[in-house]
Amino acid sequence: MMQHRIVVLLSSVVFTALSAVAQTSNTGVARSLAEVKFAPDDDVKCLSSAVESGDPATGPSTIILKAPPHCLIPWHYHTAQEQLIVIQGRVPTEMEGMAKMDLGPGGFAMMPGKAKHQFSCESKTPCIMFVLFDKKYDIFWVKSATQ
Repeated sequence: MMQHRIVVLLSSVVFTALSAVAQTSNTGVARSLAEVKFAPDDDVKCLSSAVESGDPATGPSTIILKAPPHCLIPWHYHTAQEQLIVIQGRVPTEMEGMAKMDLGPGGFAMMPGKAKHQFSCESKTPCIMFVLFDKKYDIFWVKSATQ
């Protein structure tokens, strides 16, 4: 029963976030994971990514990330709020002021704008994650959560 409530709550959060992003587009998007065209990520060399909707250079967007095992996305923050949803793999996630948490499929994290955070892929197979930004995408690297 509790797991069902979590799935319903997660579905509601995802629907709300995706609805906000979808409002910025005049066309719908539907594609299977197999159809996603991943490209090397500009910011983190071990990542590959694909923009699913929106335009990260100008406003809200949804991006899908694929990380090989042991890929670390080190401490950073964004001006925009970021929502992370794990689709596949084990993704240890850390955020300033919070304990480290291992997220698996269906796992969710919300990082407010300017909240320092990091995550990694700690699976034997690649990790796949959706990230949603409520504003234009930017990234600022920091050495640790305390800097």
